[in-house]
Amino acid sequence: MAEPKDKLHEMKAEILAALGHPIRLRIVEMLADGEVCVCDIAERIGAERSNVSRHLGVLTRAGLLSARKEGLRVLYRLATPCVLSFLDCVTDVLRQRLKDERELLSRL
Repeated sequence: MAEPKDKLHEMKAEILAALGHPIRLRIVEMLADGEVCVCDIAERIGAERSNVSRHLGVLTRAGLLSARKEGLRVLYRLATPCVLSFLDCVTDVLRQRLKDERELLSRL
């Protein structure tokens, strides 16, 4: 039988996997400003609506997005806006990595 912590780690990995695609990251960042229709997301990203819908499904199943219908349109929003803080942290990690690499190269 799996430990509760094991299950928690599995669930966290599912969320991280859902964020593990550049298009999905762009969608999450786009939704920082509020609700957006799938048609507008597809246009801004420059991708087919069917492809965007698939990515939206991954993010929704992971619990990162929620959706509501408004007439024929489906509007998506961040279910957990705190994910943006996590993405800011990822950016900080990248900045530090770049700084470390620059320092290493300056020693050559």
